Amino acid sequence: MFTGIVQGVGTVLARHTTGGGTVLTLAPNFTLDEPQEGESIAVDGVCLTARAISPDRFSADVSPETLQRSSLGQLRTGSRVNLERALRLADRLGGHLVSGHVDCMGRVLKRQNLGDFTLFTFSMDARLGRYVVEKGSVAISGVSLTVNSCAEASFSVSIIPHTLRETTLGLLAVGDAVNIEVDIIGKYVEKLLGGRLSQPAGQVLDSAFLARHGFM
Repeated sequence: MFTGIVQGVGTVLARHTTGGGTVLTLAPNFTLDEPQEGESIAVDGVCLTARAISPDRFSADVSPETLQRSSLGQLRTGSRVNLERALRLADRLGGHLVSGHVDCMGRVLKRQNLGDFTLFTFSMDARLGRYVVEKGSVAISGVSLTVNSCAEASFSVSIIPHTLRETTLGLLAVGDAVNIEVDIIGKYVEKLLGGRLSQPAGQVLDSAFLARHGFM
């Protein structure tokens, strides 16, 4: 698990194809203290398993599925990515719970400067719209952000100067692809409730309905 609080930016040193997938070699702009073979590192929001890891670089295998569902398939030598090492139980949860399992790719629809802040509007798969709520959390290329406003197939976020400087979000332009992971809690709640909230025609979802079904 991750928090969406990016620790630094990495640069792709090499990329080569193997067994239908890809091996990426990356160099972070920070030191990987106590590196462990097989540890999880989020690369632009995608959880990858690090191998041949040292304090200044690591390699990771990327499966065909991940290449298809995320922007990692577009990376080239010299590309820059956001990096976050896995959460420790004693760490501060400064962002929100991020699994590193990308739900879809989105694109930058609009970038607007508002004083010191930057307002981004991103497209997303309309099927995920129900999981993105105003003032809720969403991960964009591994960065935990708060949703300003949302529609069925798009949403906007306001990004502070620090985040623009310390992550790759500052490099984004209209049309660029990003990895989107919606808040996992919403998906779990939906599955756990299952059909319990299904309503007959004309049934109103109000406090009386919730009380009858044990939610109040």
